[in-house]
Amino acid sequence: MSIQFLIALNRQGKLRVSKWYNTITDIQKKIIIRKVHKLISSRDHQKQSNFVNFDNKKLVYRRYNGLFFIICIDSQDNELSYLEIIHLFVEILDSYFNNVCELDLIFNFFKIYYVLDELFLAGEFQETSKELILERLNYIDRLD
Repeated sequence: MSIQFLIALNRQGKLRVSKWYNTITDIQKKIIIRKVHKLISSRDHQKQSNFVNFDNKKLVYRRYNGLFFIICIDSQDNELSYLEIIHLFVEILDSYFNNVCELDLIFNFFKIYYVLDELFLAGEFQETSKELILERLNYIDRLD
């Protein structure tokens, strides 16, 4: 089970968070982001699942208000576990920022990446305890 990348896009396709776990160029990243946004924004979210095939991989995504949180995984991985990890990520952000919004992602990006680094290590699950991650975030805040 390995994550290729995790991105968060708003409805207009603006990139808010991106974490890449493989080495590709910036041009390739922009092309991938454009393709992913085009693919996901055109789907009927009421009638279609949160999983879609993409370049011999799978995209697992969830929409929260105006943001799409998207994880690209290997085609043989379990989609439901990644759907839950997206939900856990958003729950942690929601608890930490008290009702997270798009502006929190923009202006507190360093804290977002800290949460991602606590959840994943080299594209693999590292920590799944919401309380432990929030405790570590609060400890970092006390150091400032």
